[in-house]
Amino acid sequence: MAQKNLLAARLVVDDDFEVGPVNDRLFGSFVEHLGRCVYTGIYEPGHPTADSHGFRGDVIELVKELGVTTVRYPGGNFVSGYRWEDGVGPKEQRPRRLDLAWHSTETNEFGLHEMATWLEVTGGNELMEAVNLGTGGLQEALDLLEYANVPDGTALSEQRRANGADKPFNIRMWCLGNEMDGPWQLGHKSAEDYGTLAASVAAGMRQIDPDLELVVCGSSNHGMPTFGAWEQTVLEKTYENVDFISCHAYYQPYLNEDGTRDMASFLASSVDMDGFIKDVAATIDATKARLKSTHDVHISFDEWNVWYQGEEPSKVPEGIGNWPVAPRLLEDVYSAADAVVVGDLLIALLKNADRVHAASLAQLVNVIAPIMTEPSGPAWRQTTFFPFSATARLAKGGTVLKPKLAADRVDTPRYGAVDGVNAVAVRCANGSLAIFAANRSLEASAAFEVKLPEGTEPAFVEAQTLHDDDPLAANTLDYQNRVRLQPNESAGYDAAAGVVRVLLPAVSWTVLHIS
Repeated sequence: MAQKNLLAARLVVDDDFEVGPVNDRLFGSFVEHLGRCVYTGIYEPGHPTADSHGFRGDVIELVKELGVTTVRYPGGNFVSGYRWEDGVGPKEQRPRRLDLAWHSTETNEFGLHEMATWLEVTGGNELMEAVNLGTGGLQEALDLLEYANVPDGTALSEQRRANGADKPFNIRMWCLGNEMDGPWQLGHKSAEDYGTLAASVAAGMRQIDPDLELVVCGSSNHGMPTFGAWEQTVLEKTYENVDFISCHAYYQPYLNEDGTRDMASFLASSVDMDGFIKDVAATIDATKARLKSTHDVHISFDEWNVWYQGEEPSKVPEGIGNWPVAPRLLEDVYSAADAVVVGDLLIALLKNADRVHAASLAQLVNVIAPIMTEPSGPAWRQTTFFPFSATARLAKGGTVLKPKLAADRVDTPRYGAVDGVNAVAVRCANGSLAIFAANRSLEASAAFEVKLPEGTEPAFVEAQTLHDDDPLAANTLDYQNRVRLQPNESAGYDAAAGVVRVLLPAVSWTVLHIS
């Protein structure tokens, strides 16, 4: 199918057909003890903007602007070898440990108390705590829960109070390990063994706090050899005692045989994410039916992003004598095209808001992140910052409307013919309307039309588009503001037809706000 010079796409907005409400947790992020995410990322005592806790003030302001809600912590692969006790108590007494996941040294200067305080400073964001089911197990999970959530009167709750937190942290959402299906994971287990352990830990944690929300590990990506069978086995063992099963997915433009990148497939990455969600949802439904359960399990897509895995920024240190503290790891510099993909992945999450009740952009600062910093220097927004921030700002508290989209198709080597424009409508909390649209075409602009509900007479139509004539343009330390959302002056309302029209450039992401 040949590419057209101008694609056509039409979205019909109908308030009578809803996907579901937008859960605030859809705009979560992820802080792992990996590279410079914590140290010189969110925490840098001595930085010109640092507060009395050592938290970077410039980063806090950007996190607030980004609109992050839930923060998953402390990993990630890191958690599978983490002893939570190392990160509490007087800092001068905390041990330095080897981090086997990322071949680094963990100083433990930053731990649970510091994270809880940082979340308060950033506006009261929710902590999503992960427990170690790699080298740890039931007792370690119970101890951490008692330390964190029991008000007082026990050895561990009193230890927390002595360490400066008189009131419990009251953590509601807990991840039962991380990527336990992955052979790279410290303590990797079969689905049978992990499901048995997770069921035991879930039941034990509920004996302390019955109202927890627990996330069991799903597959580390859609292409895992055990995908599907893993979910089935784990859910069979844990279904009644968990509330979520996780999905993880990272996307990048893979190399063609001639050494060029397959950008056409990359721009359609949300096709895979959408399929991943639907496959896991089908397994949840089948398990629920098989068990004759009345309990609902939802999806926590608690790791997702663009990540250039296997390339130079992702190279971990090597050697038994080389365990650096906070090395520069996974510091991908994101392009305009990467931001379009991130925006399109957000559209996929919104389209599945009835099944995906939590999600975490991985990660928050420096490590495959929307926010970058330099030690003792500035912090700035990567290109991927903008679609996330705009979507979070408008969609929180809203309702996703069932997409009625017709679009010209474009060809991709990996996914075949796909819609050239992907879009979704959200009825915002204040009654206004937000439309999020990605033009996946490498070459063609798109004439995008939004048919508004009958009787709608908008007084305000605003369009902002992220696009650069060079799809590989990026925001860097030396040029921090090249790529960002810009007003799209082509947007306008046709009262006679009852439609809003806007021109979407090739490789672009656009937000329309209509009220």
